[in-house]
Amino acid sequence: MKIEVPIVSAFVDGNSGGNPAGVVLHAERFSSEQKQRIAAAIGLSETAFVSPSDSADIKLEFFTPTQQIAHCGHATIATFSYLRQNGLLARDQSSKETIDGCRSINMEGDSAYMEQKAPRYEPLNDADIQLTLQALGITSADLIAGAKPTLVNTGNSFVVIGIRDVDTIKGLQPDLALIEKLSDALDLIGFYVFSFDGVGSGRDAGARMFGPRYGIREESATGMAAGPLACYLREYLGIDKDEFIVEQGRWMSPPSPSVINVRLHIDDTGKIESLFAGGRGALKEVVEVTV
Repeated sequence: MKIEVPIVSAFVDGNSGGNPAGVVLHAERFSSEQKQRIAAAIGLSETAFVSPSDSADIKLEFFTPTQQIAHCGHATIATFSYLRQNGLLARDQSSKETIDGCRSINMEGDSAYMEQKAPRYEPLNDADIQLTLQALGITSADLIAGAKPTLVNTGNSFVVIGIRDVDTIKGLQPDLALIEKLSDALDLIGFYVFSFDGVGSGRDAGARMFGPRYGIREESATGMAAGPLACYLREYLGIDKDEFIVEQGRWMSPPSPSVINVRLHIDDTGKIESLFAGGRGALKEVVEVTV
């Protein structure tokens, strides 16, 4: 059987760039093994599979080329933008069911904002910090002052690493085998490396994401990592804002500029109780896949 799969670029910067994801509709007709084969055939970092849900507007499952993951930011944005743009989603307040619970989705025009959990932080021990620096080919002198590498989770776990100089972050030659080893040990999606230096006007930070454990050499937009970064910027680096704009993909090869908007919900004590990360998706192409 052949199926047509829309490829939708999420978190586009203007009308270009972004991170492409496959969006498979009526996915209830496929087994998990078939979904994995479809995702591998498409070959993108993630593919979203849309099915009916008894607890939310839709059920979303996410597969990388090698395995299923609990959440994917850019594939969520791609899916909901595509549904809205094709008249398949009428309400501005929507929701998705995932393998570990339901999340709210807010629509603003054809842009989608996805809910993430309150952040959980885990300091790295000295040995893991040294391995993290080694994996990136940098030293502690390359880090932003006060930006100690830290594990942050708002639904998925990433190690967040701040680099002070744009030439250093642009020139990274990561040891992907070592990143994969650390990701296995710490149960990470990957490393989210950021800088304040050299970013576009109106942007709070620029980032790169390396996720070899899930078959991702480098990703051009990672909504589930931009959320943790925004939390880290506020609660670890003391940047007193409740909205952050993160660009990603400009420093990868080839470039695919993306922009992710993160809105933090702050409780009466000043702590982050939840957050929404969002942007817009744009149809790139439609591919045919044999199931």
